[in-house]
Amino acid sequence: METVTAAPPATGGAPAGGALARGKLGTLDIVFFVVSAAAPLTVAVSSAPLSFLLGGIGAPGAMLASGLVLILFSIGFTAMSRFVRNTGAFYAYAAAGLGKPVGIGVAFVTVMAYAFLLVGFYALLGFFANITVSNLLGIDVHWGVWSGVSVVLIGVLGYRRIDVGAKVLAVLLSAEVLILLVISIAAIVQNGSAIGEATAASFDPMNIFFVPGASVLFVFGFGAFLGFEGTVIYAEEAKHPDRTVPRATYIAIAFLAIFYAFTFWALTIAFGVDGILALAASDQFEEMMFIAGEQSLGAWAGVVIQILVITSFFACALAFHNACARYLFSLGRERLLPAPLARTHRRMHSPHIASIVLSALSLAVVVVGALSGTDPYLGLSLWTYAVGVAGLVFAQGVAAVSVIGFFRKDRRGFGFWRVVVAPILGAVGLLSAFAIIITHFDIVSGMEGPVNWILIGVVPVVFIGGIVVGLVMQRRSPERYAALTQSVTVVPSERADDRARAAEPAR
Repeated sequence: METVTAAPPATGGAPAGGALARGKLGTLDIVFFVVSAAAPLTVAVSSAPLSFLLGGIGAPGAMLASGLVLILFSIGFTAMSRFVRNTGAFYAYAAAGLGKPVGIGVAFVTVMAYAFLLVGFYALLGFFANITVSNLLGIDVHWGVWSGVSVVLIGVLGYRRIDVGAKVLAVLLSAEVLILLVISIAAIVQNGSAIGEATAASFDPMNIFFVPGASVLFVFGFGAFLGFEGTVIYAEEAKHPDRTVPRATYIAIAFLAIFYAFTFWALTIAFGVDGILALAASDQFEEMMFIAGEQSLGAWAGVVIQILVITSFFACALAFHNACARYLFSLGRERLLPAPLARTHRRMHSPHIASIVLSALSLAVVVVGALSGTDPYLGLSLWTYAVGVAGLVFAQGVAAVSVIGFFRKDRRGFGFWRVVVAPILGAVGLLSAFAIIITHFDIVSGMEGPVNWILIGVVPVVFIGGIVVGLVMQRRSPERYAALTQSVTVVPSERADDRARAAEPAR
């Protein structure tokens, strides 16, 4: 195993920790990582039925509204990326805009959220793999085996160069997007007479913002965009990051918002306004997308979706593994976590130690869950997903506030709209979404009673714990504290290097 560890910088005790591979990712590579993390097929299969069941016919419009809030946040978020470039994105942003202790708190929350979500996706992957293989081949292999194999495969891809994982995601994501588009278009063609009624009901503001289930719509709405902030996580490995990161962010969010709204809307056309609400309230609501595929294209479509749901979860887990490994790398480089996490592979420049540690932890949880008889769907995946969603939306909200703080005294050449108005609107939207998730946490977790407050309490406890770590470090180790985030500022030489490579076409 080859590793390289750089010496600590002269300004303090934080190790540079090796270098990630520069210039490996173009715009589309980053978009594939982000959209794969959102897992559009799994959203269409699982979130759509629940959105219609609990929120009503305005589900398509809620997806567009959620995407708009995230676009507003991203306007300032990507402006800040020109000055703060670090693979521990939320940590670096919060530290630069609100102070280092807050940045540490956000970093710990984000790592916790990514890790919880990753374990949940491994459990769901094993669950659906067990069902699909059993249905199609008659072979019953325990979900824990499928989850364990997935951990190993994703660990291998995470160990390798980042662009290898991007190519795998490109293939898997293209397949799942294609089948959803084919099903949606077929449903629209076959039920064209329902377009007018479905459109009027799906995008009527009264059905989006002023219905009893409006809050539920936005719980699933913001949950559908999990991982979009991954664009800035890969800034250190991007080609021409000043252009690539903002472009990838806007493309990813806009694509997801339009794609989700379109596929949800197509379902209302396939079954009709009254029909989809009736189906959502029936015992078959979980099979909504499978039924739509079989009705529109035949039985083969249902089989294809079953297979692609597995690959979708695999792509999702791979994207979150890569993102989480880079956060561990960043925090190791800052000595907020053990320094060996900051080592990178001598040849592939991947954060391979962080990747190995993350894979080992994930495998341990999967093995314990499988041996203890935990239900992968109603047990392990639900509560890990609930905590992960809450933590990540909270981190996004704090990051949005940090953008406001960063540009408060100096707009650095940007317009008032981009670094003041848009970030404020985005912060209000995200923090409101976090409040909605807290007040309806039982819907996400699938549990009732005090246990929900225990789970949601993990987020503020971890956040406050991170702040305390920062304050203690500031008092007891001022040199280490001063060295924090020294690796995140874009120095002039880096920008000059970007301009020197401008002639090279960016993907």
